[in-house]
Amino acid sequence: MTVYDEEDMVAAVEVSQKNTSSLRKWGPAIFAAVGVLALNAALLGPTGNKIPALTERHLAFQKLANERTAAVLEMEFDEENDRKVMGRKLKKLDRSLAREDDGVMEYTRRRHRMLGDYTHVDVSGDFSTFGKWSTTVIYFAYWVFLMFPNWFLPIGRPGIALGGGLTMVVYRFILLSTGHGPVFDAEKVIIMEPLFLLFGLMLTTIYLEKMERGGLFDKLRDSLDDGCRWKRSAKIMIMSTLGSAAVMNDSIVLIFSAVVVDLNVRHKVDNSMPYMLSLATTANIGSALTLTGNPQNILIVSLAYDDIGWVEFATNMLLPVLSASIINSCMMFVYYSAELFPGSSGHFENLGIMFAGKKTPEMIAEENAYLAKLAAVKDDSQFEDTSGWTIWSKLQIVVCLLFLICFASGLDVCVTSITAGAVLMVIAAYKRQHYDPKPDNIEYDADGNPLPAKKVYDTNGNEIEPEEEELVTESETTLTEVDYGLLMLFIGQFLLIGSFDDTGVPQSFFNASMGGCADQMVEGACVYWFVMIITILSNIASNVPVCQMLAATFPYASPYEWLQVSFSATIAGNLTMLGSAANMIVAFQAAKVGDRTFTSERHAPFGIPSTLLCLYAGTFLLATVHFSPECSVRLGECDAEQ
Repeated sequence: MTVYDEEDMVAAVEVSQKNTSSLRKWGPAIFAAVGVLALNAALLGPTGNKIPALTERHLAFQKLANERTAAVLEMEFDEENDRKVMGRKLKKLDRSLAREDDGVMEYTRRRHRMLGDYTHVDVSGDFSTFGKWSTTVIYFAYWVFLMFPNWFLPIGRPGIALGGGLTMVVYRFILLSTGHGPVFDAEKVIIMEPLFLLFGLMLTTIYLEKMERGGLFDKLRDSLDDGCRWKRSAKIMIMSTLGSAAVMNDSIVLIFSAVVVDLNVRHKVDNSMPYMLSLATTANIGSALTLTGNPQNILIVSLAYDDIGWVEFATNMLLPVLSASIINSCMMFVYYSAELFPGSSGHFENLGIMFAGKKTPEMIAEENAYLAKLAAVKDDSQFEDTSGWTIWSKLQIVVCLLFLICFASGLDVCVTSITAGAVLMVIAAYKRQHYDPKPDNIEYDADGNPLPAKKVYDTNGNEIEPEEEELVTESETTLTEVDYGLLMLFIGQFLLIGSFDDTGVPQSFFNASMGGCADQMVEGACVYWFVMIITILSNIASNVPVCQMLAATFPYASPYEWLQVSFSATIAGNLTMLGSAANMIVAFQAAKVGDRTFTSERHAPFGIPSTLLCLYAGTFLLATVHFSPECSVRLGECDAEQ
């Protein structure tokens, strides 16, 4: 893969920034933020004085919830047997126990044990005031370092995150020793499943790319390629949205980020931001459609007290996701119109280009250059014909299809992804040993005459024959290309976020900021303030811990309430650079080829307005049109309303 000249890339971006005024750059973000605050102030009152009082329905729900919790806590239980029955995985929680009244109670009892032991344990009361706030200060200091790594020493995000995680582990031990804090269970807060999944996907992606020229990776890249910039961006957004809904956003981003980065290198784009944002933002939006689209959706379905089916989830989310996709795409074409529509005089001409087939002279020149380059590559005899499907490409397709089938069948995605990577590794090693041409290790002098082979000796002084030389293994070649720094980044973030959640500050912020809406989160105007708080918390404390916190705080939330949490926590990933793993993965892939333009400062001017518009439009549609009950069937709340 060709790499960018980093100095040229930075210079090009600086020129682009100089040509863009501060108002043009930050105006949409400021306007969107002020608009959101004004909307909530108008709906709820500047001081929350318009928040309606709790209705009899809400009071009845609170009574049912308290009675159910009290009854469950009074039930006898065998903790050792519970651990044997449930294990450490949420999927062990058998929902079929709810078929009868006794089954409902047993299901609830096991679920309370699950929430207490494996999801979120409230240890904030074990902190002293000093311990709680000093831990919070350390967390936010490293949060700023991670958000703006270029402002400080050139350590990089993986080093900053790992340093922050280790700092938190040491500091929590000091707090424990001095009586200012509880034990920090670092092993528990490091969630292994995302790490295994990322490793397996990176391994799979590397072999898809490196196995052969003209293989599956090249064909995926060619399918997204186009001589027209806006069409290339549109293709990326469509692929990312549909792929994330079908599989998982992190999987799609990890696989296709290398494709998008390679396209940017091929076309030598001056500003790669619109293409990388096209991938990252639509991956988050598309993943909101299905319950298997992202980790927080999977967790929500597992933690929800009532059943939420795949079809029920998707039908409720269809309109919000569709509206968010349209808004994000329109904003992409408007905000980056200069980059995507070269030579255009304005937005009206852009519409003519998109819908009437018009082209500017600059666009025609780019397309002609693109077509001429393709023709030259096909005519050049030094390039072999890669238009067909070789046996190795077919094997890649078979492995990928089996991976998707196993994932859709409910098999462990971590094991499936690592197995796919391992199978591709074996195929690549066999191909390299038996089919690929042997490397020419003959050295030549200045006149082009071959030099005699150098003699190699073992530790005993015996000469090693050429055929006895040790083969170059996959561990020495392809495995070294795995981004272990990305894994270190997630480990460090897990430690930082886990320690911060222990302080109880996120929970306190949620309760204080929700005010009178805390007991009617998705009722009326409260829903718009609720999704805003979830968005803020998801960017500060990460979306998965926020969902865990809500499951422990509101154990009987209705399916509709969980749908609102899912949508807001997912769309929130587009607000800031640290909002989702998709953003970090894209930034890593771009940095590997010297493109370091995907930063927090350049992400925020587009991410903030796009996220807020998508969030509120989708929330309005979900609140207006939804098919899931607004009450808990299993709690008996729906029966009480009839």
